[in-house]
Amino acid sequence: MAYTVRIKREAARKLKSLSQPERIRLTEKIQALGVNPDDLALDVRKLEASPFWRLRVGDWRVIYDRQDDVKVIAIEKIKPRGDTYK
Repeated sequence: MAYTVRIKREAARKLKSLSQPERIRLTEKIQALGVNPDDLALDVRKLEASPFWRLRVGDWRVIYDRQDDVKVIAIEKIKPRGDTYK
């Protein structure tokens, strides 16, 4: 069963500011994450010492919270690789 994907305001703003090809690529990966967050083709990893997960899409990182009990994925941040973990 698919998850509901919610994008926080900060992440939505960042997504809108990107070029169209990057925006499309990120949106496709986020949608695939909602369909099956355990898909091995997606480069996801649980962040250490944090409740969040990260999805790698090229040089971009999508930081999200995964709530399996209610089938919700909340996209917290979308950042370039170098700025993500600061």
